[in-house]
Amino acid sequence: MVLSRRRFLAGAGLAAGGVVAGAAGGPLARRAFGLDHPPLSGGYASAADVLADAQSPSTTITYHVRTDEPVVAFTFDDGPAPKWTPMVLDALDEWQVPATFFMVGRNLRRHADVVRGRLDRHEIGNHTWSHPDLATLDLRHAVDEVRRGDEAIRAVTGRTPTLLRPPYGHLGGSTVLAADKLGYRLVLWSHQMDERRYRRDPQEQVRAIVDAVQPGSIVLAHDVGQPRRLVALRHLGEMFAGLRARGFRLVTVSELLAMDQNDPARRP
Repeated sequence: MVLSRRRFLAGAGLAAGGVVAGAAGGPLARRAFGLDHPPLSGGYASAADVLADAQSPSTTITYHVRTDEPVVAFTFDDGPAPKWTPMVLDALDEWQVPATFFMVGRNLRRHADVVRGRLDRHEIGNHTWSHPDLATLDLRHAVDEVRRGDEAIRAVTGRTPTLLRPPYGHLGGSTVLAADKLGYRLVLWSHQMDERRYRRDPQEQVRAIVDAVQPGSIVLAHDVGQPRRLVALRHLGEMFAGLRARGFRLVTVSELLAMDQNDPARRP
């Protein structure tokens, strides 16, 4: 983060005046120095120079896969929860579609019965323990969030997750170093449901996904959240049918990654 001289002096003046004295991590201090801004607005990047914590020479971040094969991966974030996750699983079962669920550890612990016995064809990714913005955390707390999410997934499903999707897709702060430290591959997305835009026209949401997807796309949806997300979830079957009519095969993210001949992680 780069502070202008004016902003620095303003922050120093506040501290000298006692406004933020003794509260370096408090809201006023964070606001004065821009630490409350999400990374998309040029916010905090605390761990960018903690070089001693880098475990590997590079960390892979994937938005989509380069492939000529007509394949696409659907992903669902933030669950599980009793309200919508069963609806999503029912649609996936009906169409025999595998998907990747990026689960919040706390939700998985609380609602383990919702997914127990229903995940055989699906992949589980880590979406942290409690869904904080990792980009605003120091490395210790970011690692703790990812590790606790990992432990919940292992305890409930017996699986070892290898993919991490940071909440909000934010990669700033300690996110990349935390993923590297714990051996995770970071996965974002290339297409997402836009339920706000299509809340009154579900069929247009279907067309938007079916027409836009390209070979190697990763599609983001959510199985928890505000009611507008039902615009997408209630019409998943039509998306699957439309994509199959275009010749697409639906796979998990890891299956998609395995098809990427340009993947640096696959190079000797």
